[in-house]
Amino acid sequence: MHNAGIPSLDLSHFISGTAEQKAQFVQELGKAYEEVGFVAIKNHGLDDDLRDKLYNYVQKFFALPEEVKRRYENEELAGQRGYISFGREKAKDAAVADLKEFWHFGQEVEGDDPIRSEYPDNILCEELPEFNELGLEAYRRLENAGRYMLRAIALYLGLDESYFDSRIRNGNSILRPIHYGPILSEPQNAVRAGAHEDINLITLLMGASADGLEILSKKGEWVAVTALPEQLVVNVGDMLQRLTNNKLRSTTHRVVNPPRELWGTSRYSIPFFLHPRSDMRLDCLDSCVTPENPCHYEPISAGEYLNERLQEIGLKK
Repeated sequence: MHNAGIPSLDLSHFISGTAEQKAQFVQELGKAYEEVGFVAIKNHGLDDDLRDKLYNYVQKFFALPEEVKRRYENEELAGQRGYISFGREKAKDAAVADLKEFWHFGQEVEGDDPIRSEYPDNILCEELPEFNELGLEAYRRLENAGRYMLRAIALYLGLDESYFDSRIRNGNSILRPIHYGPILSEPQNAVRAGAHEDINLITLLMGASADGLEILSKKGEWVAVTALPEQLVVNVGDMLQRLTNNKLRSTTHRVVNPPRELWGTSRYSIPFFLHPRSDMRLDCLDSCVTPENPCHYEPISAGEYLNERLQEIGLKK
């Protein structure tokens, strides 16, 4: 972590610490997001037992026969629910698809919110009911941790602490268990995940099963990042960068192929992409627009921006 310049912060200092600890958390988080775009967080509410059980069932799901997994793939949903097979997604502007297959759990809408009509129902795996239960529980825990992270970000930006609360309630967030499969032949230009920035507000990533994640430093160097078991790595996405007019930085990252002697191994990863509601405006905040930093982006809603990006990465026609 230190090689990448990523600070490690304690979320409990923000949630239940003293006024001084809370203020320090806000400043350290904001500074990291301006300079690096990533932080590591502990005491986030996702316990080791849930994480380990979920990883166990993620591996069981991806070990199912191909014809079984394909039953859970619905291309009409643009990859927003269920199974997404190898070769479907690529990084923006990449010529070849990433070497991965994945699954998407989406929002389970609370109350009589009319936004329910915007979301497809979650697809559930009949063979592994525990996979569904653990995935949706992790979704709720990570969404809650993300809510606190956004409250800290709001304070750093001089906004009301609850600025994001209504904008992410029943938001279009996604939990994505990923399987980067064994490399069976020379991959040419393909990598496990090409260089990209995340679309959403923030991403919360629990420790992966193997190395491979790298971030692009300000010096233009690729630096390896590995989360400790009790940590989440939380990074800024493009929606937050856009909202803050580049004040907070959406850092380019990738997942590289392992050394040739490890080509026969798999890698598993479970990011949570925290999205707002589709009607949230991503227009640059007035406080982030100055003569020195004029507005860099056209006005757009989160839903419109998501549709643009899903087309760019190949999940939507």
